[in-house]
Amino acid sequence: MNDIIETSPDARRDDSLRTIGHISYAMHAIVAVCAVLPGVQASIVLLLAAFILDLVKRDDARGTWQESHFSWRIRSVLWAGGLYIITIPLWLLLILPGWIAWVVISLWFLYRVVRGWLALNERKPMLPH
Repeated sequence: MNDIIETSPDARRDDSLRTIGHISYAMHAIVAVCAVLPGVQASIVLLLAAFILDLVKRDDARGTWQESHFSWRIRSVLWAGGLYIITIPLWLLLILPGWIAWVVISLWFLYRVVRGWLALNERKPMLPH
């Protein structure tokens, strides 16, 4: 009796992309959680690694339901990074406004990571709104 079940190339591709998605969301989540905890900062290298992983593997997901997840993560990092840069002057004025702005940005980023990861677990594409 043969217990080996062959999977189609599409199923293997789907599984591989989901694994990459889980890894990327996990790295994003570590950075996001650490960003909102006082005195705990994850390395920006971890965020850059996740970002580069998404950029490199995005073409592999083209035409699948997972393509939206790659775009979601990439846009999340770009928007958060841009917002952090824009709010740098608040740190120069007083520390409190800068800290508040960065906490709000970090919470927004964490929300996007959680929302995306939940959709990935349910095998649903990301629908913007």
